[in-house]
Amino acid sequence: MEDVMLEYAAMDRELNHYMRAVEETVNQIKREKPENIPDLKKLVQEKFTALESKNSDSDLQENEKYMYFKDQLKEMRKQYNDNEAIEQIDEDIAVTQSQMNFICPITQMEMKRPVRNKVCGHTYEEDAILKIIQTRKQQKKKVRCPKIGCSHVDVKGSDLVPDEALKRAIDSQNKQRWSTLDKSAGYAAATEKICY
Repeated sequence: MEDVMLEYAAMDRELNHYMRAVEETVNQIKREKPENIPDLKKLVQEKFTALESKNSDSDLQENEKYMYFKDQLKEMRKQYNDNEAIEQIDEDIAVTQSQMNFICPITQMEMKRPVRNKVCGHTYEEDAILKIIQTRKQQKKKVRCPKIGCSHVDVKGSDLVPDEALKRAIDSQNKQRWSTLDKSAGYAAATEKICY
């Protein structure tokens, strides 16, 4: 399972590098005169290759999602350390939990309208991050990504895109919670009628 998470970390890094290369190319093109526009595909590929050449295996070990996965496994092992059940720990649960973190790093509440930062890939509650950006802009200061350990120091509103996949996952989980509550409420009501 750890190998799968390392592969995921490598794909995540590659995707982030490609998005960064495209963004840098777009910014470069905006500064160019229309008659001087180079081959965009080639330019993106050059920037992407430059970013990828800086890769190392230690980067993958420091990937946020991989580290979270490892922490989840450690916690689960601690809980089951005195028990033979350690052999039966389902690592898939840890992966699912690590991929489905619905808590905003700013509000520490479940997100309702998550937005993803295109630069570093972190997600936040839309209203919370926009409020921070606006406040810091008035103070003429840059906004550091509020996710602990992130090195991105200049979050802008234009970096943020709605994270529809995360929104659907949150909505789906909430729907399941309400369905479970409705069923248990219905069971309690039915039991009450029978017993009384």
